[in-house]
Amino acid sequence: MSTTAAIPLLGNPRADRVKALARLATASGRARAGAFLAEGPQAVREALVAVAPHRVRTVIATAAALQRHPELGPGAHRAGAELLECTDEVLAVLSGTRTPQGVVAVCDAVHPTLDDVLAPGPPALLALLARVQDPGNAGTVIRAADAAGAGAVLLTRGSVDLHNPKVVRSTAGSLFHLDVVPGADLAETVGRLRGAGVAVLATDGVPGRGSADLDDLLDDAEAGSGPLSGPTAWLFGNEASGLDPAERELADLAVRVPLHGRAESLNLATAAAVCLYASARAHRRRGAAAGALTATLGEIAPGVSHTGNVEHHTPPAPGDDGDAADVGHGAHS
Repeated sequence: MSTTAAIPLLGNPRADRVKALARLATASGRARAGAFLAEGPQAVREALVAVAPHRVRTVIATAAALQRHPELGPGAHRAGAELLECTDEVLAVLSGTRTPQGVVAVCDAVHPTLDDVLAPGPPALLALLARVQDPGNAGTVIRAADAAGAGAVLLTRGSVDLHNPKVVRSTAGSLFHLDVVPGADLAETVGRLRGAGVAVLATDGVPGRGSADLDDLLDDAEAGSGPLSGPTAWLFGNEASGLDPAERELADLAVRVPLHGRAESLNLATAAAVCLYASARAHRRRGAAAGALTATLGEIAPGVSHTGNVEHHTPPAPGDDGDAADVGHGAHS
């Protein structure tokens, strides 16, 4: 028996429910419903396993898509989401692409705040997007930030709608992996990040703009100094005009991305990926160096910590060896 036989069918593209779902492609429709559409199997899979406050309300897929991606049905069930089968005609109404991928999900629109980002302590890496208008650029930066291990992306007022269908598609599911804060006030955000010990670095990929070279900052980080050696927020500007002088002035440092070939400049998404990965590399190497130092000190002087302090260990009393472990296991039995 087909696994999709008992799934309710949306067959009429002119049905009221289909029209209501299609309105989620508009900003006003999303605002009224408090929801947005995620399209494609990758985005839907990531949405279904995302942690709260993310939630999938409904998964809508063609029969062919459910056969190609059999994990979607059980995934919807585990997430407590409604599962609907639809015709190709209905999906064409809901999809924002010329070649639909067969599945969309209705997801709660989540709007984290800067307080949410800073509550557990400042992330080691963040991205700030100032007045970024292009949906593809915004989504690609979110995806790059996720891949580089950033804890959050913040979009200032005047930026593209975070839940624009093209933004969501361009994130390829990364929207559900990290905090993405819309409508941030840039001056307030920079001030609070600086107060939390986060260095704010500005770049827009335009040659000649910036007082520091990214290659030099990486060299400094190798030596354990400079802004890349600690928590960092990268500030990126509008794709057409870059950062204006007032925005650049807010940053602790304006950074040049070196161009070693004949290209005149880098577009926003490319510059962002380069800078975010520079920070990620610096953080990884610093962590690896600290781990190696700790291991070396442990071999040379087992009683000395990586800080240089002597660690005093009280030997177990006779007969105590293993007792604590036994008690621990018993407590969970």
